[in-house]
Amino acid sequence: MKEKVIGFINSKKVIMVVFILASILFAIPSIQYLLENKTIVNFSEYFKFCLDDSNPVEQTIIYLIILTVLTIFYFFIVKNRDNLFKSNKQMYMYIAIVSLIFVIVVPFLSSDVFYYLGVGRLDSAYGQNPYYVTIKDFVESGYNSQYLEQDTVLAKGYENDWGNTTVVYGPIWTLICKLVAGISFGDIDIALLLFKLLNMVIHLVNCYLIYKLTGKKLFVLLYGLNPYMFIEGIANVHNDIYVVTCILASLYFLLKKKNILVSIVFLALATAIKYFAILLLPFMIIYYFRDKKPWERLKKCFLYGMLFIFIVAITYLLYIQDIQVLSGIMTQQQKFTKNFYIILMEYFDIPNLVSNVNMILLISFIIIYFFTCLTLLYKKQIKFREEIRKAEYFLIAFLFLLITNFQPWYIMWIFPLMMWQKKRVIQFVVQIALISQFANSVFLTNGEGWRNGTPFTFFMLLGICVCLNLRNMFPKSIKPKIVNS
Repeated sequence: MKEKVIGFINSKKVIMVVFILASILFAIPSIQYLLENKTIVNFSEYFKFCLDDSNPVEQTIIYLIILTVLTIFYFFIVKNRDNLFKSNKQMYMYIAIVSLIFVIVVPFLSSDVFYYLGVGRLDSAYGQNPYYVTIKDFVESGYNSQYLEQDTVLAKGYENDWGNTTVVYGPIWTLICKLVAGISFGDIDIALLLFKLLNMVIHLVNCYLIYKLTGKKLFVLLYGLNPYMFIEGIANVHNDIYVVTCILASLYFLLKKKNILVSIVFLALATAIKYFAILLLPFMIIYYFRDKKPWERLKKCFLYGMLFIFIVAITYLLYIQDIQVLSGIMTQQQKFTKNFYIILMEYFDIPNLVSNVNMILLISFIIIYFFTCLTLLYKKQIKFREEIRKAEYFLIAFLFLLITNFQPWYIMWIFPLMMWQKKRVIQFVVQIALISQFANSVFLTNGEGWRNGTPFTFFMLLGICVCLNLRNMFPKSIKPKIVNS
């Protein structure tokens, strides 16, 4: 009987149909909301999965059940990928179909997209510099509040929690927001749909780049069919998915096209969205010039480092008036949520404990990073797989130890380098991303608030402990097909 059940679950049609049906179930509350309201204008139900009168516990249970089904069948699909997808075209089409379903899902776990669009509208329609003028500054000065009645994109940005903050991202992201908001005609429904469709296209581009880099369906599916990616990248429309694209493109031109110049350009573009991407720069330059002597490598690092800085600086020239253009970057680091710093704040009443711990970790990180790069300069034999693993460890440390304002969608940062890691690390990346979505259920139950970051963090820590003790789920050989790796 048990074998028959497993055989039925593993059958091709059942696996693929159930995953699509679960995705549709995930989208039904959003479909119901849109049919009843005809617009997203009055949507303010962040951290509410079932957009009706369901109580918080009920909606959390429904969310967890559907997410569990998606997760289980996601792993079934990954396991049976060769039987399910006879060609890459079938695989891409299936990912596209599921992605399109998540385009319908309203951003119930984050309101960031309305801030993105509000900033873009502030720039495109009203000629304001969003690095110096906030949405609320503009609306509340003079007679500008009249625009809220006719410009629902600006209105949603004005209502957002970040509406009183200047841009906290790099200028490339601001330009993307400007473009989308500019062609929305001030209609939030058009703007949100355009953004979601664009994120869907970017998601598919990422899947394509992953296959071009690795030559394996496994890695495409681990990323492309991951419920975490659908929720954070498409449903909640986070900008981290664009950083993933730039890093993947940078790796593609480095490894496949042997073009360091274009590779540096894409890495600079990634940094001009979110600054963490700069951590990869020394690893990529030194690897490319691995056949050179240490002094030559150092000169190349300086030369291409200056080129990198020049490209990033050019993007800031579009908005810069003074050093204040960087103030938004520091705003995020001054916030504390969803990480172990929250636990320190809540349970240890020690003056300056959080800031001191953060400073110690930051100094330690800088020292280790510096000496790792210095050692790499003098290393005789440099293999990409070995060095990119070190870069991944630095990204993981940066993500979980240094960022005080940790958010689940930041886990996307470590996906582009996942393919060259050891099996245990690959397993960890995939699992911890999914666990972050389960951990978010505490916000569905209790609502938004910084103190809910504590149970979220405990959930994440518990999940990490469980993941580290699980057996490997992947086959023995999962190395990407990369020459000189």
